[in-house]
Amino acid sequence: MRPSEDTEKSHTSDRRAGNAGAADIICCQPSSGNHDTMDNMTMADKEDSENVTKPAVGGEADIEAEEDELSELYYKPLTVYATSDDEGKQVRTLLQRRLGVSRKLLSQVKLTEHGLTLNGRRVYTTAIVSAGDVVQLRMLREESDDILPEDIPIRIVYEDEYLLIVNKPAGLIVHPTHGHYTGTLANGVVRHWQTAGEKVRFRPIHRLDEETSGLVAIAKTSYVHQQLSEQLQAGTVDKQYLAFVHSIPEPSSGTVQGPIDRDPDRPHYRIVTPDGYPSVTHYETVRTYRWGERSGDAASLVRLKLETGRTHQIRVHMRHIGCPLIGDKMYSIEKLTVQLLEEAAGRQALHAERLGLTHPMTKQRMEWQAPLPDEFITLERILSEMAEGDRSSSDRS
Repeated sequence: MRPSEDTEKSHTSDRRAGNAGAADIICCQPSSGNHDTMDNMTMADKEDSENVTKPAVGGEADIEAEEDELSELYYKPLTVYATSDDEGKQVRTLLQRRLGVSRKLLSQVKLTEHGLTLNGRRVYTTAIVSAGDVVQLRMLREESDDILPEDIPIRIVYEDEYLLIVNKPAGLIVHPTHGHYTGTLANGVVRHWQTAGEKVRFRPIHRLDEETSGLVAIAKTSYVHQQLSEQLQAGTVDKQYLAFVHSIPEPSSGTVQGPIDRDPDRPHYRIVTPDGYPSVTHYETVRTYRWGERSGDAASLVRLKLETGRTHQIRVHMRHIGCPLIGDKMYSIEKLTVQLLEEAAGRQALHAERLGLTHPMTKQRMEWQAPLPDEFITLERILSEMAEGDRSSSDRS
């Protein structure tokens, strides 16, 4: 029975989206042929070998019961319908070319009873397919047993059976680390899935600093994680940030290309150094605020896009061009510090505003946006009032 072809739609509101089915490739009727199965071949098996690729015969109720049983152990299968162009190809070649399945994932699923099947029979990855064959890959359901579920509120922007997008607040670490095993985003997400009755392992596609707010993507299967990680490496995941910075960038828009590495004297601190890792940040000035005659009496709202993803990259690059983030204690420049602004921000003024990617299952391009948090709305109001007050004083004089 061919799975249904539901279509997922993008949702930008803070709610859970409806479930959607796995995307089928092409629909063809199964045909018989000779394939290498993983059954122990008895004489009876050999006599019936010409029929090994035919799906098991049974009533619809039996098939549904078997699928229900499998769904307890496995995620929904990835299904490929072979065409005449696939004739003579190996199962692994078909899955790699059609679905981009990695060798690592193939090596994992082939170890389980129903991980890799051809017309319902377990096979090696080297099995040969014929036109009309149905190849299915199933991943075992997993849980993050090492992450303690905690009742931590999470802001869900989008969720389906493959992907979760959350709007992370500042002050929350994404994943447990050494010495910090609780109170993280992961603890809250695991509790959310546990409450919903879902057996899912926590797999973030990318991370944000503890004091950075905004959008984070989390994969719900190893295949989705693999696919989105490849998009990230290829630069097709669109991540845009908003930051309030001291001073005004010159030029108003541009690209910072400064290799980044650890400061040898301060392991947690990053610096721009010729021997560092290639790092590229694109920026655009959205708004400027001036309130005095000194060059430092100014601030800007800047939109940034990362081409690489080094630790603290935006913070390091903005400091490098003389525009450190407001509220960033680690990378501040003392002569630019304005206590009123630092207190209003309460932390580094950086927010992951937009996130765009191609859904690995539906192949739809999807995009989400997270509005500025309350503390940054307050900061923007203060900056506007400071700039307006300076203009009023200049007019009176």
